[in-house]
This record gives sequence, structure tokens and C-alpha cells, in this order.
Amino acid sequence: MYALYCPTDNRAGTEAAVTAFLDLLFEERGYQPLGSSLASYESIRGDWFEHLMPGTERPSVANLLSARRYVIIQGPPGTGKTMMATDLLREEYQGCGRTIQFHPNTTYENFIGGLAPASIPGGMGFSFSPAPGSLMEAAAEACADPSHNYLLHIDEVNRADLGKILGEAIFLLESASTSDRRISLPYDFGKPFHRTFFLPTNLHILGTMNSADRSIAIVDVAVRRRFAFVSLWPRMSVVEQHGCPTMQRAFKELVSIFIEHAADDAFALVPGHSYFLESDEFRAKQSLRVNLAPLLEEYLAQGYVSGFAEPIRGYLQMLKSL
Repeated sequence: MYALYCPTDNRAGTEAAVTAFLDLLFEERGYQPLGSSLASYESIRGDWFEHLMPGTERPSVANLLSARRYVIIQGPPGTGKTMMATDLLREEYQGCGRTIQFHPNTTYENFIGGLAPASIPGGMGFSFSPAPGSLMEAAAEACADPSHNYLLHIDEVNRADLGKILGEAIFLLESASTSDRRISLPYDFGKPFHRTFFLPTNLHILGTMNSADRSIAIVDVAVRRRFAFVSLWPRMSVVEQHGCPTMQRAFKELVSIFIEHAADDAFALVPGHSYFLESDEFRAKQSLRVNLAPLLEEYLAQGYVSGFAEPIRGYLQMLKSL
């Protein structure tokens, strides 16, 4: 291991840098600091984790929605993406909005609108009539009260082909546009759009996306350009606040494995803090075996962590021995 530090007149900074280098040097060789220095060691390691996985707070996402209107929260499983979205809807938007979930069978007709079967009053059979999708319904509700911002939360936004679902409506997702963007519809959907669809300026769209889900297509560039992306990482401070010592130790060991061995694409798979929040020691051990272990085994089976499979297997053996 090679390291270089250029000292300055800041003696405290120099001492901190040298201490961090020595801690890393000895940790790489399996040595732990003496008890009197353990708190300093844990503090330095915690600061390093926070640097690699910076926290994202709800107010900053709310401000980004106000500025950009279209935002996607991405991150590993268990980092609280859906919880943050539902809290935003309840608190910042005072419940003015709705939550939908994408899946592989979501279609343009489900999201934008299209023909749907409708029963014939007083008769047999059915006919087809225009029916608005989730986005058109959300836009109509936002139009009904322009004085309040309206939030459409799309959970698991990457579980469906967003480019295909949006179709020509992708033209409307341009928050920086200086013109009034509208598209023509093939059918008359009634008030307030009829045959011309637009997105009101008080409609905000928030998607949540699991970065560990590799079974679906990645969001294409045209869609990605229209959304602001925010990463939600595991939080050491949350585990230290709510997790028992076993949970804290398991979290730190797993994050250390990912930091030391994972490439950039695999690092985005590090399990979130929600897997490590059990406060009872007995239930913590059971939770790690039945909740965390299956996720890591799936990572191994899918080849997501093939570059450091042995450390993950060793960690799984540790979980089984608890």
C-alpha cells in the first residue's frame, strides 16, 4: 500500500491524516487499535464511510423537486427511498398527490391514456371509450387546484420501460423549457385536456429506483436527461442510533467489504441500513440470517459480486454462525 501526505502548518490536520493512514495500514493487516484509541479509530472510519456514502435529506429533495419538477431517487435496497417519497407526499405536499407503482406489464394506456372497455347502459356487451391513465389523472388533479403543488410518486420506476410507456409524452418532461409544451392525443379524453395534453407547472414527478435490480432495462439516456437523479446511500448514523451492537458490527463489516473490494457498479449494491435496525440482540441475529443473508446469496447467484465473491461468502458464514 502506497500513501502520500503533504503536511501543512495545520498540526491538528496533519495528526488526523497520519492517524487515518496508520489506522488503515494496520486494519489491512488485521490489527485493531488499543482500547484507549478505539473511539478515535471508529470516528475516523465513520467519517470515511460518510464521505463515500453522503447523506441525502428530505428537504434537499423537496428543494430539487421545486427547482426541477422531475426527480428520481436511486439507491440500494433498504435505504428508505419509498419511505422518503411517502414522507415527502405527506409532509411537504400535505397529502396532495398519489403513489403508483410500475411493473413489467405497465403500458402507455395505463400511464398516459387510451381506449378501455366500458359497459353499455341498459344493454348487453361493452364498447370502447377513451380512459385517462395515471399521469393524465394526476395532471388533471393538479390543474384543478393551481395554488398547490401536486406530487406523483412512481415507485419502482425502472421496473417498466419508461421510454416506451411515455411515448410522445416524453416531449412534455422538460422543466427548463421556456415554451408551453403540448402534444396532440388520438382521442378526446374530456376535460381538462380533450385532445391536447400538457403537464401543469405545479405537477411534480418523483420516481424511486432500486439500483440493485439488474433484471430490467436501465433507464435510457433520453429519459435520464429529463430527470434529476439523487442517490440515497446506507447511513452509518442511523444504524448507530437504532441498531444493537451485533447490527452495528455486521453493518460496518459488510460496508468495509464493499468499500475494499467492489468496483463502482457493484458498490451501488451495498445493502441499506434498514437491514440493520433491530435493537434486540436475539432478533437481530435472526433478522440477519433471514433478511440479509438471502439478499447476499442472490447477489452471488446472479454474479453481481463475482469480483469479491469469497469475502461475501465468508461474511455469510459469519452470519450463519451467529
